[in-house]
Amino acid sequence: MISLERYAKQIRFAPIGEEGQKKLEQAKVLIAGMGALGTHLANGLARSGVGFLKVIDRDFVELSNLQRQVLYDEEDVKALLPKAIAAQRKLQKINSQITVKAEVLDLSWSNLQQQVEGMDLILDGSDNFELRFLINDCAIKEGVPWIYAGVTGSQGMAMVIQPQQGPCLRCIMPKPPTPGVMPTCDTAGVLGPTVQMVTAFQTVEALKILTGQKDQVCQGLLTLDLWSARYDMLDMAQARRSNCPTCGNGEFPYLEGKEEMQVTPVCGSNSVQINPAQQKSLNLKELGKRLSTLGELQQNPYLLKFIADGQEMVLFTDGRAMIKGTQDPVKAKSFYSRYVGF
Repeated sequence: MISLERYAKQIRFAPIGEEGQKKLEQAKVLIAGMGALGTHLANGLARSGVGFLKVIDRDFVELSNLQRQVLYDEEDVKALLPKAIAAQRKLQKINSQITVKAEVLDLSWSNLQQQVEGMDLILDGSDNFELRFLINDCAIKEGVPWIYAGVTGSQGMAMVIQPQQGPCLRCIMPKPPTPGVMPTCDTAGVLGPTVQMVTAFQTVEALKILTGQKDQVCQGLLTLDLWSARYDMLDMAQARRSNCPTCGNGEFPYLEGKEEMQVTPVCGSNSVQINPAQQKSLNLKELGKRLSTLGELQQNPYLLKFIADGQEMVLFTDGRAMIKGTQDPVKAKSFYSRYVGF
């Protein structure tokens, strides 16, 4: 039952109104990743009265998260709580009238479709392109809208993707960037207010979709650099490609596991081997420059050795890596994602 007092100001906003609020109460949203983007998104949607939130993350809360990940505090760090669990607890305190389901899970081709079943919308709170391309495959195949977003440093971007109504991610980005080329949150940092700007866009577009106003949804790609006060909206209305592998040809290689990196514990060794789905050609010299201030670094023309956070990575020019100091594939994949990207 809707609390008119709780949502009074939102209901008075004419484009939403009481009917829109009722639709929000019935809506189901999946948030993939509960880091900086995901926590801001979940916070906004919970306060807006979205009736069901499914929050998914594979990681746990660390002290370095608190600068920008708004649902966590020092007690969560001390308790070593998984992000999804900590977020669920906070969100239920924020709004006890909604349902929040937490999944401590590494999203992959083998489980994403099951998680998306019954959802009205998918929100991108992830930190890597492999997952975004996987979400794109699943969203297009299942006919579920999703909102892409990314933030590094003071730069951010976001775009609404509505199946069969405009371009999908692969229309504008046929393949993920080569690992090591794009900066990551750990190599370039994150300016907190940039996250707020990008997720404000995501949240507003989500409210439009969930209240049945898809004709009002933004047709552009938002790009911004908050530090330089530069903002742009690129028109994407005509960007859909008839020969797009995903929305044009109905090919879903990421969802079929054909483009997922292989992460394998090495028998008899406290290490994990990572093999990209396709061979890459990394510029180790440039990557080394970005990593040099973040940990111990040693490199030659053939490989790079990097030590940080109690783990060691040996990275080769084709993207292969050995992560030493763990036998946990999820931890190894997370370390690779943080410092190399994929």
